Amino acid sequence: MENCKVIAITNQKGGVAKTTSTVNLGVGLAQKGKRVLLVDADPQASLTVSLGIKQPDELQVSLSTVMQAVIEDKPLPQDYGIIHPGEGVDLLPANIELSSLEVSLFNTMSREYVLRSTLEDVKKNYDYILIDCMPSLGMMTINALVAADSVLIPSQPNFLSTKGMNLLMRSISRVKKQINPKLRIDGILLTMVDNRTNNAKAIIASLRSTVGENIRVFDTEIPHSVRAAECSVEGVSIFAHDRNGKVAAAYEDLTKEVMQIEQREKDRLILLRPRLIPSTPTRTAIW
Repeated sequence: MENCKVIAITNQKGGVAKTTSTVNLGVGLAQKGKRVLLVDADPQASLTVSLGIKQPDELQVSLSTVMQAVIEDKPLPQDYGIIHPGEGVDLLPANIELSSLEVSLFNTMSREYVLRSTLEDVKKNYDYILIDCMPSLGMMTINALVAADSVLIPSQPNFLSTKGMNLLMRSISRVKKQINPKLRIDGILLTMVDNRTNNAKAIIASLRSTVGENIRVFDTEIPHSVRAAECSVEGVSIFAHDRNGKVAAAYEDLTKEVMQIEQREKDRLILLRPRLIPSTPTRTAIW
């Protein structure tokens, strides 16, 4: 698609429902008629497993295969490595081979741009590409930030999850300043929220009043639920597992918020476009 939006979903803290949010936002967008590619940029392959591929290390082709071909400048079919796990989304899967590829990136020319180059040819086929990043600020995460138009940050409302956010913000700021000036933060998504605890309520209020002054904190909060944890075992989204539950309703609300952000950005760019003023023909004086 001409206006494909690439979103990196990242937080260097693990266990914040990053992969769960990638799956369910992706399926939510697909249910709204959008063409969606999910990219597993984590050698743990949690996204791949969550979409029903139980033995990712047995895959003949994965993200590392495609990125290695880009590094070696080998021609590939346009949709090479992309699989169709169901629920309306496509997947570029990962496996353990991505670990060794990340190490090799340090000796690669233009190492920060490899994932961007990998996705460039397929962008025209999609409205959204969601990248599930590994829980670290290593070279693969930097590649994801360089390839992305925006960042979505899932975070639990607890001290440890929010403590490391400053480091992530600095990394995003450096990438924006030095490599990818168009990169922006779509917002912080509060996940696994248990509003029964005073601690969670206090942290949420603090985030919204402090961080929320400069960075959007999504109105949608993803509630804590055992049903959500069951989805990855079944290899399906929350929409397939518990369509009428509170978590599915929350991810549907998040989908609407993400689409609204994109629409506002498109409207802003239209307003910034220089208006073409028809020129009036000049009259030549006859003396």
